[in-house]
Amino acid sequence: MIRLPEFSYYSPKTLRETLKILASERGKARAVAGGTDLFPNMKRRVQTPAVLVSLNQVKELHRNISRRRSAGIVIPSGSTLSEVSRNQLIQQFYPSLSKTASSIATPLIQNMGTIGGNLCLDTRCTYYNQSPEWRESVGYCMKAPEGKPDIPCRVAPGSPQCVAVNSSDTAPLFCALQGEFTLVSSDGERKIKACDFYRNDGELYLNLKPDEILSEMILPLPENLKVCYLKLRRRGSFDFPVLGVAAALKIANQKVEEARIFLNAVSSAPIEAAESEKILIGSSLEDGKLKKETIAKSARQAVKYSAPYDNTDFYAFWRKEMTEVFVKRALESLNEPEILKEL
Repeated sequence: MIRLPEFSYYSPKTLRETLKILASERGKARAVAGGTDLFPNMKRRVQTPAVLVSLNQVKELHRNISRRRSAGIVIPSGSTLSEVSRNQLIQQFYPSLSKTASSIATPLIQNMGTIGGNLCLDTRCTYYNQSPEWRESVGYCMKAPEGKPDIPCRVAPGSPQCVAVNSSDTAPLFCALQGEFTLVSSDGERKIKACDFYRNDGELYLNLKPDEILSEMILPLPENLKVCYLKLRRRGSFDFPVLGVAAALKIANQKVEEARIFLNAVSSAPIEAAESEKILIGSSLEDGKLKKETIAKSARQAVKYSAPYDNTDFYAFWRKEMTEVFVKRALESLNEPEILKEL
């Protein structure tokens, strides 16, 4: 049996108390909600925080998902994936998010894991997510806690930074939906766009300070918006994605007014396929649908934004090739009548 390392544990009841503990520990503490990713990583000793601060009893993080007229849909970070997938407001305004949350891992993990935890998911790599003995045998890597500054990336030795991948299913979707995150610390509160929350660096993958926590996510109410998220993985359940595609189109007067395409699990952060979006923006619809040639051209352009390495399941070159296929499928799915307008 693989056991957890020793650590101190706090279970505060209020957000104020939580932030006070995080500030006093000066970077030694780690906030934990469902722990479905953190605890397995701790057992493998890839993460070894000296202090854990539980968020499970913090009532401010477990409010109901609500609608604010001036803001949109507000989702507390402590909401479980099951709560998000079953929530009537989410199903009404953003059914793509409901479907995505219900596709993550297994029902047991969805009942325990939180939406905030999925958005803050640690980056993953074949050379990192291993046992201590395995990591020692290969000489560690720059992301491993035992690693030293001069240890190179085992996947890309010439890279100045870690290339571990972001495997969050909800991250690219929140980016495509132009979500906004609220971060809180003992110094106060700050807002950040979802796409600015992530950094393309496998080690420093979040714009989140050690004493900050993600408290809530805000999604603007959509207007004539169609949204889709597709992912590639070996098994249709449980597995992390090795390619994720989030696509959002705003349609007005039989033309694409806005287009957003984000790729994930092929880099350390969700990547926006800007040139693919430009091809779509301003394009005319034919019988209420995107033209096939427009979809094909946009999908081809997306490949240049996909830069996978051999550090997760499947060959990297195949995952890159599948980028075009999945972007095309995502855009084609937005043409189907069963894809509801997210109004």
